[in-house]
Amino acid sequence: MFGPVTLRGDVVVPEDELSWRFSRSSGPGGQSVNTADSRVELSWDVSRTGVLPPELRGRVLDRLAGRLVGGVLTIAASEYRSQLRNREAALVRFVALLDGALAPPGPVRRATRPSRGSRTRRTASERRHREIKAQRRRPPSD
Repeated sequence: MFGPVTLRGDVVVPEDELSWRFSRSSGPGGQSVNTADSRVELSWDVSRTGVLPPELRGRVLDRLAGRLVGGVLTIAASEYRSQLRNREAALVRFVALLDGALAPPGPVRRATRPSRGSRTRRTASERRHREIKAQRRRPPSD
């Protein structure tokens, strides 16, 4: 119905690799909320897909490790009353999530040392903080 999904880096996920599941939504809908299967779950098996080269698959598996269950990415959408709009919302989320996961890693951070000025500002701030707290203490009783 929706066709293949194009992601970052000319990666195209064919429609037959996407699995759709529909169920009743708990969201808005009035009288039709208990009869229409408007909630949508989109699933894609990242670990078994033949679309991604090994390095990209490893990157996606690593970056989305918290969202994967058995190597399968599942995205649910139930904010609309219409099943079609929920399918579109799930696809938009799917593309955004995978585009972020497929993005190349950023530049490696070079370790730097704090400047002399920043060290003196920090120690002056710590000294002021110590003095303020010392003034709050009860004076020693003799």
